[in-house]
Amino acid sequence: MKLKLLVLLLTISCTNLLKSQTPTDYLPKEFHKKRREILRSKMPSNSVAVVFANPLRNRANDVDYVFHQDPNFYYLTGFREPNAVVLIFSENQTDANGNSYNEIIYVPKRDPRSEMWNGKRLGVAGAKEELGFTMAKTSEEFTMESLDFKKFDNVHIVKFSDDYRNNSRDKGETYDLVNAFKNKSGYHSMKIKNPNVQYIHKAIANVPDARLEELAKNLSKSLEIYPEYKKDPLINEYISADSDILRKELKQKIKLSLNKRESNIDFKLLPEVLAEMREVKTPEELKLLTKAIRISAVGQIEVMKAMQPEMSETEIQGIHEFVYKKYGAEYEGYPSIVGAGNNGCILHYIENNKTKVGKDLVLMDLGAEYRGYTADVTRTIPANGKFSPEQRAIYELVLEAQDAGIEVCKPGNQFWQPGQETKNIINEGLAALGIISSPSAKHNYFPHGTSHHIGLDVHDPGTYGAFKENMVITVEPGIYIPEGSPCDKKWWGIAVRIEDDILITKNGPVNLSGEAPRTVENIEKMMAKKSILNDFVLPNLD
Repeated sequence: MKLKLLVLLLTISCTNLLKSQTPTDYLPKEFHKKRREILRSKMPSNSVAVVFANPLRNRANDVDYVFHQDPNFYYLTGFREPNAVVLIFSENQTDANGNSYNEIIYVPKRDPRSEMWNGKRLGVAGAKEELGFTMAKTSEEFTMESLDFKKFDNVHIVKFSDDYRNNSRDKGETYDLVNAFKNKSGYHSMKIKNPNVQYIHKAIANVPDARLEELAKNLSKSLEIYPEYKKDPLINEYISADSDILRKELKQKIKLSLNKRESNIDFKLLPEVLAEMREVKTPEELKLLTKAIRISAVGQIEVMKAMQPEMSETEIQGIHEFVYKKYGAEYEGYPSIVGAGNNGCILHYIENNKTKVGKDLVLMDLGAEYRGYTADVTRTIPANGKFSPEQRAIYELVLEAQDAGIEVCKPGNQFWQPGQETKNIINEGLAALGIISSPSAKHNYFPHGTSHHIGLDVHDPGTYGAFKENMVITVEPGIYIPEGSPCDKKWWGIAVRIEDDILITKNGPVNLSGEAPRTVENIEKMMAKKSILNDFVLPNLD
């Protein structure tokens, strides 16, 4: 008896020790439970929401990519493993044993052999204890149960990307879960419309009668660019109609087809509701997101101090990501962008393989992911520590535009306003510098939008309407002048983007990444400081 008690105490002690050595600042289970309750309150009666975890994705041969959870699934459950599905019901359900429940999660079963190779699984008991679900089963059970999805008026899902791989390891992989759902729900018999075709159907349904012929002509020109239009009989009929009378009839026919439901499966509600929920952050989320942003800002600071002309883009990337790991950030929020000179003109440049940055400007767009929440911070600095006159002129123009964009980030203002402010200033500034002929001249030196939400995704979902308190968005104007541009050669190869993460508050915008220097003077001052990495010299391997 004493021996059994000793073993039990040792087991508890070891478990507590292991827990104390792992992060404890993840979102609490109560947070995720509240998200499910909010979602349930927005669902119509007699409906169910079905959300799948991300699958494992193969890198090469028998090696998988590091797993990253689907953000919506994590938001609703807190579960960080693959091969799972959660069902959230609008009303209570009753199982065969008379148990009442309004949600159920299916998770991978415990498997000692698999866990020996890939780490401990939470399992059914863990899902109940640590995630707060009263009803939990194994993923394999989901594939075998005779769930009747056809009894619901609405089955809410997010459209499948269909990139699931059958690893043939377990019967409860995401591949199997998705296929089981499709079979149980009648999904296979649905006619899934091409999004581009559906967009055109909506355009025809809403076109004013006075512009019926004009739209038909424009669509006719699009046939070669979008061959899927040719395959749709309604679009073809509309284009070939020889009178507005026929076009009106087809317009009405298309309206009816858009309103007709062929199935109880609904793709609309879940993305819309989750976007509305996720765009405004709770205090718990803001704490984690702010930490991710500050980690990223410190990374920018340390690189400013360590930067040398003989560094490579890869080495610069490595310093950023070392800082992230030093603070305990699990991942980068997206592939790191470090572009020197002309490479900075490639908006999503991730090769980062230039061996020496020299005297170029180095555009560094990186963000740490901390406990699921992702920063997005960009700084552009001169590799030799001093801006040239041309580099300085472009940089200060972008900074002026960014300041103006940040200023309008206030509750009630529209999401497009920072973009409009920045574009006006950049167009006027480019004209004043002689890079474009006039502020109204068309150009491609600022080809992207200015703002997006951040959160569990670097491009977090949102309604993109008016600003609300506790949204966190980016403001990121840029100017990119690639070699060969139609302007004086002295500007060629200059690329500048300044990006900060802005919290919307009733008292005005708060720059959460502002501790990373933004002005020319403060950047040059920071770059003149000694770095702790200056004495970190590795042996020559050549």
